Amino acid sequence: MRESRLFKIVYYLLEKGQATAPELAGKFEVSVRTIYRDMDALSEAGIPIYAEAGRSGGIRLMHGFVLDKAVLSEKEKQEILTSLQSLQAVPDLNYSGTLNKLSAVFQVSPENWLEVDFTRWGNPESDNTKFETLKSAILQHKTVKISYAGSCEAVSVRKINPLKLLYKTKAWYVKAYCTQRKELRLFKLNRILDWELTDEEFSAPARTKRSPLSHQDTPQSGSLQPEYPLITLRFTKETAYRVYDEFDRSQVRRQENGDLIVSATMPADAWLTGFLLSFGTQVDVLSPVWLKKVLAEQAKMIYEKNKT
Repeated sequence: MRESRLFKIVYYLLEKGQATAPELAGKFEVSVRTIYRDMDALSEAGIPIYAEAGRSGGIRLMHGFVLDKAVLSEKEKQEILTSLQSLQAVPDLNYSGTLNKLSAVFQVSPENWLEVDFTRWGNPESDNTKFETLKSAILQHKTVKISYAGSCEAVSVRKINPLKLLYKTKAWYVKAYCTQRKELRLFKLNRILDWELTDEEFSAPARTKRSPLSHQDTPQSGSLQPEYPLITLRFTKETAYRVYDEFDRSQVRRQENGDLIVSATMPADAWLTGFLLSFGTQVDVLSPVWLKKVLAEQAKMIYEKNKT
């Protein structure tokens, strides 16, 4: 408990610059005398902490102090460096300079065991430009005009106020307020066909407005998930490689004949119908019954259109 408080005091002073003993005592719910004992303990541990008297005085860390190996373990330093390595995979977020500086401070060379590439096969420049535009819009509070291929309708032109970029279930999304629908939505970056950063600014209240997310633009799981129906499916054993691409092992039950029973909550929209149709006769909808009927009707329409 005391070690945790000592670290928190150091982090607090690094962030605030200085603090009075009563301020620290109130912050960490201890007495002023305990704070002074903590100062002695930190000083003995090699942390350059000191107190200045006077009206503008307080407890400070020596100017230029940085966290070193006395604070972070070898494992923790490797975890920090590995996190920075993974961030380098995000388009236009180059942390190589920070990575090199921390490696020097920690006197540790990061283990180069991780490589991540979020761009699609082919020309990645378009994805990078799109990502950079949305990042700029978020930071500058600028509206973006987009052409978006929705899952239930034709390509539509919208104006969005981007709030956050989100990577979820193998895809990038932008969390944004849609000025056309007047609600908060998630837009899949791969479906944004054209984009233009406008000069229109949006205010902070628009950034914090909350409303239900549309099913068509929302990832399948996580804290942003609305109430989705439980879907139960049976896949043939030949499709196992695709099943494990999309579903967690905990959602899959293997039968004696090798078939796979999958139960998962999912948005029952056009994307799901298209996904199931891509399996052809190698998938059965066990429940709900209405989804089975929807799938059969779609398959019949495909047959009628291509039976010549």
